[in-house]
Amino acid sequence: MEVIYIVEDDENIRNLLSVALTGFGYQTEAFETAEEALARMEGEAPDLAVFDWMLPGMDGTDAIKAIRSKENQELRQLPILLLTAKDKELDKVEGLDGGADDYMVKPFGILELSARIRSLLRRTRKEEKKENQIKVGVIQADKQIREVLSDGNVVDLTKKEYDLLLCLMENHSRILTREELLDRIWGYSYEGESRTLDMHIRTLRQKLGDRGGACIKTIRGVGYRMLDAEKAAWQDKT
Repeated sequence: MEVIYIVEDDENIRNLLSVALTGFGYQTEAFETAEEALARMEGEAPDLAVFDWMLPGMDGTDAIKAIRSKENQELRQLPILLLTAKDKELDKVEGLDGGADDYMVKPFGILELSARIRSLLRRTRKEEKKENQIKVGVIQADKQIREVLSDGNVVDLTKKEYDLLLCLMENHSRILTREELLDRIWGYSYEGESRTLDMHIRTLRQKLGDRGGACIKTIRGVGYRMLDAEKAAWQDKT
């Protein structure tokens, strides 16, 4: 169940929002001040936050700016709807430029509010899905479910094979030395033979198939590099 934080100093509006959003299937937590909400977010980030602009102490726009400046990436990307009685165009511009993802003017309709919340959550899910996926040539990896496709076919990999492939894919723009790969995948304390890396590379190439396997290039005397299939084929010809 998705969690929504409601930050509103008017008790009647705060209760109305809590009851309405709970009725739409969300879990809600309500706060009277921005300071209380920010402190709670440090412990557990919600899926979305609704902020009133005019709050006692820190106002909504300052709170949003504080959230966007956090080191915690989950908080920085938190979808936020700003709810306010300010209805001038410049107010909307200030609110959106300050970091809000959407802006609603009081009085508001609950059905429209719910629709805007659904839209923000859909957008967030799409962005998260995109961030979890990485593609190099014919190889695609979904980091959330640890699934790998090569030429559209699911590839069954061991944990070390998956970690090695993901490392190569995430660093495909450069050559990774043998020492760096051993350190990253097997750890700094690894004392085994470096042939372990070569064996995993060989198995990876076999499992990825002809076109997928060709994407992993050996850089003699240095290490390995990931290229898409077309670049790998071109490099082989040069």
